[in-house]
Amino acid sequence: MSVHISKMTGKLEGFQAISTNTMTNKYCSDQNAKAVANNTDNICGDCYSWSMLRTYRKNMAPALQRNSDLLSSRPLNPQEVPRINAVAFRFSAHGELINYQHMDNLMRIVNENPWCTFTLWTKRTDIVFRWLKDNDKPANFILIYSNPKKSHIMSKPPKFFDKTFNNVLKHEDVDKQNCTGQKCKDCMVCYTIGNDTTTIVEAVKKY
Repeated sequence: MSVHISKMTGKLEGFQAISTNTMTNKYCSDQNAKAVANNTDNICGDCYSWSMLRTYRKNMAPALQRNSDLLSSRPLNPQEVPRINAVAFRFSAHGELINYQHMDNLMRIVNENPWCTFTLWTKRTDIVFRWLKDNDKPANFILIYSNPKKSHIMSKPPKFFDKTFNNVLKHEDVDKQNCTGQKCKDCMVCYTIGNDTTTIVEAVKKY
């Protein structure tokens, strides 16, 4: 079995990504259900992936599920670790970290492709902290904390993280919104090591 690499479109045009199935991720389904049922400020209630995979991106689900099963169940064999011929690469354009094994396999991909900078967005500090307790953070790896709380900008990243990603309503903190109206390939703040921008703010999109 091989890891499926997605060719991204829209805002992420020009990028490739390794993603998993949001719909079968227990963390994602629990967070989405709680946010919707209780009308909370949890951004998971506005999840673009959840909406897309239920509607016009349904055809992606089987490939993403294969990644979920492969990456979370066992260590990748050497021949299963993909060679990434790119300068920058995204993890989890869809889905969230599933478990420690998932994180470990992603880090194996990072370490086997030292010429590429990888970026992971995640809310799962528990998994990240556990992995980094026993391993060094790769030099070509950027960690972005996905702040689950809408309309509450978190400027200081958690330990080990490089940046925070925050969502606000369109009319809120307009002067701080620095991830609105451009494609990622024309910005690269999230994919470049060493830049000074540590707080990313985007207006919530409705899908």
